[in-house]
Amino acid sequence: MGLPNASGDLSTEVEVDAFRRLFPLRLYEKHLLESIRPDARPLGRARETTIALGAVASANGSALAKIGSTTMLAAIKMEVMTPSLETPDEGCIAIDFHMPPICSPIVRPGRPDEAAPVVAKQLSDTILSSGMINLKELSLVSGKAAWMAYLDIYCLDVDGALFDTALLSVVAAFSYLEIPVPVVSLNDDGKIVLSEEQGLSDREPVNKEKRKINLSSIPFSLTCVLHKNYILADPTAEEESIMDTIVTVVLDSSSQLVSLHKPGGTVLAYTSAIQDCIALTRQRVKELQKILEEAISGMEVD
Repeated sequence: MGLPNASGDLSTEVEVDAFRRLFPLRLYEKHLLESIRPDARPLGRARETTIALGAVASANGSALAKIGSTTMLAAIKMEVMTPSLETPDEGCIAIDFHMPPICSPIVRPGRPDEAAPVVAKQLSDTILSSGMINLKELSLVSGKAAWMAYLDIYCLDVDGALFDTALLSVVAAFSYLEIPVPVVSLNDDGKIVLSEEQGLSDREPVNKEKRKINLSSIPFSLTCVLHKNYILADPTAEEESIMDTIVTVVLDSSSQLVSLHKPGGTVLAYTSAIQDCIALTRQRVKELQKILEEAISGMEVD
């Protein structure tokens, strides 16, 4: 008695899958009429999000962030450098975004993905414009020594919301970052030297203990896709590929607008649509703040 039903269910699944492959937009539009997606997710709801701090033991700060299936690993390595003449009292952050072939079948070996430099530039602009990090905190000795934070983000899996997940992993990594004690001292001439290499380990170091970096105006983002009169929050890769327009809104922890990115598209982003995207982002910021706070609290308990 069960075989005919099982066979019928299987054939139905095959038909739905075939229709989805041939006419993905028509399938979505049928669901949009009922304000729901094919995966039963409401239009304004983001996917399950998780953060794991301290994912890389050898890094000074690291975090693994997941939004749906999209997975990012951010790692920060601190090194002492000589600050530039233009900013003698500031450190520096160098950002590199990696998309290895393992993250997606569309990424080919031997050639960097086109999205990688775009995401890296977006991350750099967001970190600097939000004011999350005061670069003066990275200074050791004015004009002579400062910290260089090498930030590497590795994309391990891609299913939409590339920038959102990357930014979340970066924010989490900096939240976990512990600035190490530098092995540098001032010699008799007032110059910065590596204490251990110069045999000056008996001299007092510039920085005596590890410390956390103060973060303010922490940025969070939400990507939405616009299709006709519909707005879908936190789109999958499939939704991004078939919908008309993508809009990414970045707000800080005080709900102040940091940036808005719209890379082309056929649908005009009207004022009402932008306002709706910002409203959805405000809700999302509260969710992400709570997830980050729980991850930090969990590490403190451990």
